[in-house]
Amino acid sequence: MERDAEATKRRLIAAGRAEFAAHGLNGARVDRIAAAARSNKAQIYHYFGNKAGLFDAVWNEIVEQIVASVPLDVDDLPGFAADLGDLYAEYPDMPRIITWQRLEHGDAFNELAVAEVRRRSADIARGQADGRVSTRFEPEVLFALLVHVAMLWAAANPEVLTAVDVADRARSRELLRRIAAVLAE
Repeated sequence: MERDAEATKRRLIAAGRAEFAAHGLNGARVDRIAAAARSNKAQIYHYFGNKAGLFDAVWNEIVEQIVASVPLDVDDLPGFAADLGDLYAEYPDMPRIITWQRLEHGDAFNELAVAEVRRRSADIARGQADGRVSTRFEPEVLFALLVHVAMLWAAANPEVLTAVDVADRARSRELLRRIAAVLAE
């Protein structure tokens, strides 16, 4: 029986994504990842070099998913923040892995992510030059603010979420839109 290397890699990435979301890079265990992927530890090392290499593959998949799923419309920056917030709500492992990446692996930069930040910031700069977007913030700062506003509910502690009722998805989306609108006006 011929093995399907791509299917094995996809299963390892999916299992790694779940493990890293739950435990971070340092707390993740390759034996749990291999078992969840119906594979073995040797395959992780063969395809990804080590656990950090698998984390990088997971991180790359998340960056690609965000880029593909949430385009930036300079004429609707609040919609961008709300759509990104929706993506985080739909995939709660994303904000967790984003946080783990920053905490444990922040020295490893994803080239696609850096290129997208620059490209989207340049789009905002063009919108500012055309008078369609406020110049209150530099374009890179405004983009960073929008990205972080989108993760507001995913990053908030339980006490805040108890006081600010955002259990209703429509309400949480509208609040993100309103916050982003204030930043972009």
